[in-house]
Amino acid sequence: MMNQLPKHKKLILFDGVCNLCNSTVQYVIKHDKKDRFRFAPLQSEIGKSIIKKYNIDPVKTDSLLLFSNPNGLQVKSTAALHIAKHLGFPNNIMAVFLLVPTFIRNGVYDYIAKNRYRWYGKKEACMIPTPELKAKFLD
Repeated sequence: MMNQLPKHKKLILFDGVCNLCNSTVQYVIKHDKKDRFRFAPLQSEIGKSIIKKYNIDPVKTDSLLLFSNPNGLQVKSTAALHIAKHLGFPNNIMAVFLLVPTFIRNGVYDYIAKNRYRWYGKKEACMIPTPELKAKFLD
């Protein structure tokens, strides 16, 4: 399943029913000028296989996951900041927050993740990419 990811690409796994997550994916697509990222919902087959491989509890997965074949899996704030690092200026400046201890970054991340449905809402089903964007999504 993970072999679907083209070489030199990074896979962003996201909560497909979360409005904040879907907006984030749209933002990354718009700013990914070097076409480094591919996307899949956590609820997809590839999402489930990565969660299983890395022994992540799907019930407790309030996280954006970043997977690449050479680097493995990054989660929560670390994943978000590594994504930002590859989006060019001024987004890449966010990588400076990698200097902040992980427990502090993830505390903020977890607070937002815990409240994301209340603040941003939730869809009934995963988003369906437009035909133009379909190549960026793995299933």
